[in-house]
Amino acid sequence: MRLELTGRHIRITAAIRSLVTGGLDKLDRLLHDNAVSLQIVLSTEHHACHAEVTLHARGDHVLHASGSGRDWSEAVQQALVKVNRQARRLKERWTDQRRRRESGPKVTAARLASAPAPRDPAAGPRIVRARRYAVKPMTVEEAALEVGADRSAFIVFRNATTDLVNVLFRRPDGHLGLIEPDA
Repeated sequence: MRLELTGRHIRITAAIRSLVTGGLDKLDRLLHDNAVSLQIVLSTEHHACHAEVTLHARGDHVLHASGSGRDWSEAVQQALVKVNRQARRLKERWTDQRRRRESGPKVTAARLASAPAPRDPAAGPRIVRARRYAVKPMTVEEAALEVGADRSAFIVFRNATTDLVNVLFRRPDGHLGLIEPDA
């Protein structure tokens, strides 16, 4: 977070700077990397100390607060308490949005795959497109090596000798099954 400390009609001393940076610890813990920049303007007017705090947060959020008091610690503390309250509300909004929103296409696809869809039983079985396969030209022996020992494995390939699309799959008894279309 970038800090910009400005003094109007006063000189910023090391004590004032440490007072301001000490009060920012709670705000920094609350917003972490979401706080982009922080401007603090300190001014005096008729023997009163005024502090204006403007915080720019992620997503074009601007938090603004002001405080005044007899001394700098009171004015800065008042302003930082107000900004902390606004930051807490902003963070709660962010977390509530995250909870309400689905976490993207992964959850939606998993939910669609696992949950039975309401359908008309007279309509017949539902067709679910699993994925697309590249149909490569190869021999039946090469396809058998590709299937390997996986029990649920299959391969769709173009038979190099007949130039037709074939499917080679592992049967429940452990042998390989070959599906060839009629010529």
